[in-house]
Amino acid sequence: MDYCATSSLDSDPNSTALQLARLVERVSRNFGEKRLTGAVFLDVAKAFDTVWVAGFLYKLTNLNSPSYLVKVISSYLNGRTFEASFQTATSTSRRMQAGVAQGGIISPVLFSLYVNDMPSPSRHVELALYADDTAIIATSRQPALLVKYLETYLSDLERWLSEWRIAINVSTSSAMLFAKTGRRIQNPRAVQLLGEPIQLADHARYLGVPLINGSTGRSISTR
Repeated sequence: MDYCATSSLDSDPNSTALQLARLVERVSRNFGEKRLTGAVFLDVAKAFDTVWVAGFLYKLTNLNSPSYLVKVISSYLNGRTFEASFQTATSTSRRMQAGVAQGGIISPVLFSLYVNDMPSPSRHVELALYADDTAIIATSRQPALLVKYLETYLSDLERWLSEWRIAINVSTSSAMLFAKTGRRIQNPRAVQLLGEPIQLADHARYLGVPLINGSTGRSISTR
């Protein structure tokens, strides 16, 4: 199975291109070494809306961030309110309990800082991260070992997700297996996260770019 990445990059071209290149470079190198690549693409549920503000400020303090910077970010995140309107009716103002501003210029940076302490992977696994786009990439010669390596990391990740109040939409997350055309392999079982399977697919989206299993010839629609 060959693969290809189509469509144009969106968001910050330098950062997104770097992370996409990391995935492409790993898959291409494994092709040359006759190894398999397995990747899990996680769908973080309402990522920017669910950042735990108190936990984020705690992390910034532990990073020895300048106190003035912590105060500025605290002022930016705390005390925000929202209202809901329908036709001529408007609700009373409510205080927002979590999240960074949707559409805020610095929101992707703040979210990246919030998830910067994700568990470190083993030598068989690497991460490609940009804001709320998360790819977990494993390398092996055996499909079963790919699943083992990915699940070992995801087990560590589950504890971290729970601690920092981050939710994953398992049903809309996906996994892919990359191997060179002509290599006959038996597809492994689905990777498990939070007790649910992440189904093996012949396409996925990462950083807005469709990754397509080139052997299927299937077209991918843009979300």
